[in-house]
Amino acid sequence: MKNRSLVSINDYSKEEIIKILDLAEEFEKNPRQETLKGKVIASLFFEPSTRTRLSFESAVQQLSGSIIGFASADTSSVSKGESLKDTILTVSNYSDLIVMRHPVEGSARYASEVSPVPIINAGDGANQHPTQCLLDLYSIRKTQGTLDNLDITFVGDLKYGRTVHSLAIALCHFNARFHLVSPVELKLPSAVKRHIKEAKLQYEQYTSLNEVINASDIIYMTRIQRERFPDPLEYEKVKNVYNLNNSMLSGSKDNLRILHPLPRVNEISIDVDTNPKAYYFEQALNGVYVRQAILASILALK
Repeated sequence: MKNRSLVSINDYSKEEIIKILDLAEEFEKNPRQETLKGKVIASLFFEPSTRTRLSFESAVQQLSGSIIGFASADTSSVSKGESLKDTILTVSNYSDLIVMRHPVEGSARYASEVSPVPIINAGDGANQHPTQCLLDLYSIRKTQGTLDNLDITFVGDLKYGRTVHSLAIALCHFNARFHLVSPVELKLPSAVKRHIKEAKLQYEQYTSLNEVINASDIIYMTRIQRERFPDPLEYEKVKNVYNLNNSMLSGSKDNLRILHPLPRVNEISIDVDTNPKAYYFEQALNGVYVRQAILASILALK
C-alpha cells in the first residue's frame, strides 16, 4: 500500500482490506501516538462534510501529524477559477498526502493521476467513498465478530449513495447476502449489481423495509440525498419513504446492528437511539481508528 492512492475500494484486495481492519484494531487500543510526527496531510473538501473531515483531522492530530487545507471551495482559489489540476499540483508541494472530497464523479481518480503525492478519496460525487467503506467493514466485524456470510440490508438511496456502492462491492469478498430496499427510482446501479453477480452472490430487491428487518444481521440506513437529484420534484416524491422506528425492531435478531453513514434526517426515529442495536454513533467514532490505519499504511509508517 506504500505511496498508493486510495480512490476506489477496488484498489484494495481482500487481504489488504483485512490488514487495514487489523491495524485499526491496534489504533483503537492506543490512538494517541507519534506515528505521523513530521508529516503534513492536506485536507481539500470541495463539498460539505462533518464526520469525514473532522475524523481525518482527529486521526492526524492524535498521531502527532499536521493538517492543512480548506473546508469549502468558496475559501480556496477554486472560487477564482483555478483548475483541479493546478490546485492538486500546488498543494502537493506543501504536503505528504492529500485527502480530497469533490462533487464530480471521477475527480479523485484524475487527481491521483496528476498528483506526485498519494490521494485519498473522501467521496467523489455519487461514485465511491472507500474510507467510509472501510470503517463500515470495521464496524460490521466488530459487532458481528465476522464479515463472512452475513445478511446485509441496504435501505434508502441506493442509486446515488456512494457509501452503499463501495460497501456492497467490498462485501462481495465475504459471501454476503444482499437485501436492497429502495424506491424504484433509487435502485442500486447495474454496475454494482454486476459485481454481486460476478461474485456469484445473491441479492433481492424490495420496496418495503418491514419484510426484511427480521432476516437482517446489519441494516444500513441511508439518507435520501436532495443534493444528488437533478429534479427537485423527484426528490419530493421519495424524501420520506422510509422511517425506521423502535417498534419495528421488536422481532429482529439479537445480533442485529443498525448502521448509518450520517447525517441522519428523518429515516431513523430518535427513539431508536437508545436501542442497543443502534450503532451509528459508535460507527462514526470507528472512522478515526480506520483512517489512522489508512494514513499509516499509505505513508509506510506501520
